Amino acid sequence: MAAHFGRLRKGATTTAVAAVAVAALSASQAPGVTTDDLGRQSAGAAQPSGDAKTGGEGGGATGDSPYYTDLPPLKSPNPSPSASPTTGTTVSVGEAEAGIPATVLDAYKKAEAELRASKPGCNLPWQLLAAIGKVESGQARGGRVDASGTTYSPILGPKLDGNGFALIADTDNGAYDGDPAYDRAVGPMQFIPSTWEWAGRDGNGDGKKDPNNVYDAALAAGHYLCRFDRDLSVQSQMNAAILNYNNSTEYLNTVLSWLEYYRKGTHEVPDGTGTLPSHSSNSDPASPSPSTPATPSTPSTPSTPSTPSTPKPGGGGSTSPTPKPPAPTSPAPSPTPPTPTQTVDHLEDANTGTLTATAGSAFGAKVAVRAESKASKGVAKVRVRFTIIGDTDATFTGGESVATVVTGSAGTATAPALVAGEKTGDFTVRATVVGRVLGGLDYTATVTPRQADTLTRTGDTALTCVPGGEFADQVELKATYKGAVAGKVAATATLIKSADDPTENDKGPYFKDADGKAIRTLTDLTTDADGVLKLPKLYADDATGTFLLRVNTTGGAVLTVELKVAAAAS
Repeated sequence: MAAHFGRLRKGATTTAVAAVAVAALSASQAPGVTTDDLGRQSAGAAQPSGDAKTGGEGGGATGDSPYYTDLPPLKSPNPSPSASPTTGTTVSVGEAEAGIPATVLDAYKKAEAELRASKPGCNLPWQLLAAIGKVESGQARGGRVDASGTTYSPILGPKLDGNGFALIADTDNGAYDGDPAYDRAVGPMQFIPSTWEWAGRDGNGDGKKDPNNVYDAALAAGHYLCRFDRDLSVQSQMNAAILNYNNSTEYLNTVLSWLEYYRKGTHEVPDGTGTLPSHSSNSDPASPSPSTPATPSTPSTPSTPSTPSTPKPGGGGSTSPTPKPPAPTSPAPSPTPPTPTQTVDHLEDANTGTLTATAGSAFGAKVAVRAESKASKGVAKVRVRFTIIGDTDATFTGGESVATVVTGSAGTATAPALVAGEKTGDFTVRATVVGRVLGGLDYTATVTPRQADTLTRTGDTALTCVPGGEFADQVELKATYKGAVAGKVAATATLIKSADDPTENDKGPYFKDADGKAIRTLTDLTTDADGVLKLPKLYADDATGTFLLRVNTTGGAVLTVELKVAAAAS
């Protein structure tokens, strides 16, 4: 979050002090706590390192921007019923901090409902979105949103220029944050533009993905938290999701405190009347939020006239004041060394294998690239984004179409394994450096149809019929591939003229179409999950003799079945 309203003061109330103590206790029990050179806590152990680190933007969804550190009251927010003095209607009255602006609350609940339908295994509670919305933007600045959920003015974080914050050069040409030089976190849920570009969602159905719209932002945050098949009902997975959003143990504990508070009870308040937090994780109180109106400066006090110099004895008048020595000149600051990302000149392939897989299976090879400097040396600690592009339902492991990996010590980043969907054909995997405008690398991946190399009948009963009748038994086959069940394999069944002439027959047995008309070729057949294919009923016309049914599958499996039509014995 970008708003900065000063530090926690020593004269805090008893409630705030107690809440801080609770947070400190929680922090001591949080997983993966490490300390950097400045003594700040971070969750270094919560994420894998090197090439194994995936699923984040390095700094998470927010670029690790500042956030509100206010903690909830210790008193339970359960509202108590009371009667309205004007209408006599029973209304819920709770603590002010438990109130969530109506539109913002509606956005959180709608996002939970959508995730319950699209990713039921995630078990996302709307209270988690509310907790994150509280620490990121104070519930969209107390619910200052219009009827569609869009904030009246953009909520922007500070420039991520490396000066006290992460260094993220502009990735959106200022489209989302208005800054063509550096990225800023944007909107009620504080997404950085490079993350919003792929994580953004249209939560209110207006055809746009606006990070400053609370419906869009809440839904995007929900999907971001539910990535990689996480189950948020498991505490360790919820912790990982929150740390992935903003990689700070203090952030994790603050969010969990508000989550527990909101779970005990909340109530709806009118838009624009929510309580605003007052403390930020930014330790510099002189850095106001760009989205917060600046406080008018206090008029300067007129300077006191200088007192005339006292004449020295025998001097015959006043003397000039003794000149002050010039102030010492501060040495020029040392130039800031470039970040690893700034030293990257290009991406090189790192022995990526052939990207081919059968529909529904995992690819055997992974996309691997190497970030290199102009001297062709590998650059470590650089974020590389892998994006699946094209008309495909293939995903990375975990069901996502985008994955970000940090390069290891050799400068190499390897994408998660690709998993083929049911759509066959080619698609592209593109690798780019996050935070730099550099040419990426494109890899073509191919999904081939499921195959079978063997077809057999499941029964051995002779298939016979009288002229003008119907066959008693339906033809049932089983497909295998290299000895394993071949499910969901495409097949074609044709009644042919002879073993040497596979063209469609024009007499003898036939199938019926939806209108009851005779047809002798069936296409778009598919074996079931067990590799079984059961054909529709067969009928016979007046022709007698031995006829052939031929079934072909993708992959080359062929089976020919005899059908006999003869008059009934007298």
